[in-house]
Amino acid sequence: MEQTTQSPPVQQEKLPASTKPLPASERDFHTRPSRTESAGFRIGVVIAVIVLLVVGFFVYRYVTSYESTDDAQVDGHINSISPRISGHVIKLNVQDNQYVQAGTVLVEIDPADYQLAYDRAKADFEDAKATALAAGVNVPITSVSTSSQVSASEADVESARAGIQAARQQFEAAKAQLQQADANNVKAQNDLGRYKQLVDKQEISHQQYDQAVAAARASAAGVEAARANADAAQQQVIQAQGKLAQAQANWRNSTTAPKQMQVIRARAASAEAQVQRKKADLDQAQLNLQYTKIIAPVNGIVSDRTVEVGQNVTAGQELMKLISLDDVWITANFKETQLREMKVGQPVTVKVDATGREYKGKVDSFASASGARFSLLPPENATGNYVKVVQRIPVKIVLNPGENDHQLRPGMSVVPKVWIRQ
Repeated sequence: MEQTTQSPPVQQEKLPASTKPLPASERDFHTRPSRTESAGFRIGVVIAVIVLLVVGFFVYRYVTSYESTDDAQVDGHINSISPRISGHVIKLNVQDNQYVQAGTVLVEIDPADYQLAYDRAKADFEDAKATALAAGVNVPITSVSTSSQVSASEADVESARAGIQAARQQFEAAKAQLQQADANNVKAQNDLGRYKQLVDKQEISHQQYDQAVAAARASAAGVEAARANADAAQQQVIQAQGKLAQAQANWRNSTTAPKQMQVIRARAASAEAQVQRKKADLDQAQLNLQYTKIIAPVNGIVSDRTVEVGQNVTAGQELMKLISLDDVWITANFKETQLREMKVGQPVTVKVDATGREYKGKVDSFASASGARFSLLPPENATGNYVKVVQRIPVKIVLNPGENDHQLRPGMSVVPKVWIRQ
């Protein structure tokens, strides 16, 4: 009998619960987005669109709220400094790019010739006054009879003699002043020579030597003035002698008193007119003496200096330029299409390329014509080949009070923004 053997049954391994395959219904549930997630996504999209619209609105509003151009520069007053007289430059008190205040002496022209001219004009004026005074003494106030005219002529003779005596006294006093001035001048010149030796040896300062030079020049001018006064006094003596001779002749010719009266009146009028002419000459000489010092008319910075010490300059010759930084403005060349909503008084922000700073200002005015009209060769459009080109209109922009920090220079490039809508 055949026996069969049975093998023991094989046990199946049990898979862990985590590795068991999920049912189809459960797999669909996990892969499909929930309603909450879908709603959140849609809300996020809506919010993003709203944010973009708001940002776009404000960006559009900002971009359209101003007009800007990079064709703009700083402008200011550039004062040309020139002498009103001709002469030799003896002193230059400023250098390029130096800041000076109004009233500062920039250049000094040698005043020696103009001082002499002033002294001469003053002496001539005093001479004319003396002549007019003497001529006025000889004019009778009223018509008199022949006997009265004789008496008046005798009085004129005495007056002329007194005039001679007074003129001689003035002449003697003037000669004494001239001698004193000569003595002072000799001393001053000797002192100058000694100071020259000392300054060459560096035993005294240049300031002391300059003071000695000034004293010597003043002393020399004093000599010339004293000499002019002496010459004038001598002329007065001669004139007084002439007046005496004339008075004596008038006394001899007293029978022709009416005619002599007319002559005397005419001479008095001529003498008075001569006084006015000499006064005008004296005033002009005084002005010319003042013009030897060239004064800064405004506060500013010295630029483009062409003058040097020792140079001979002529009246009207430009020596330098003085650029005022107290009053600067912006000239912006806007396209004509940018001016539609631009008005005077609108606020402006100006960014300066050199400093990077922004300044605040306002629109001050608009030019009366386009920039092309002010060019050397204005365009002529009355031809057949015409091409329309957008023109640019200069707009003046001024800074608000307190904005000018004196850092802006004429010619600097700037970028202004005119806020046409706030």
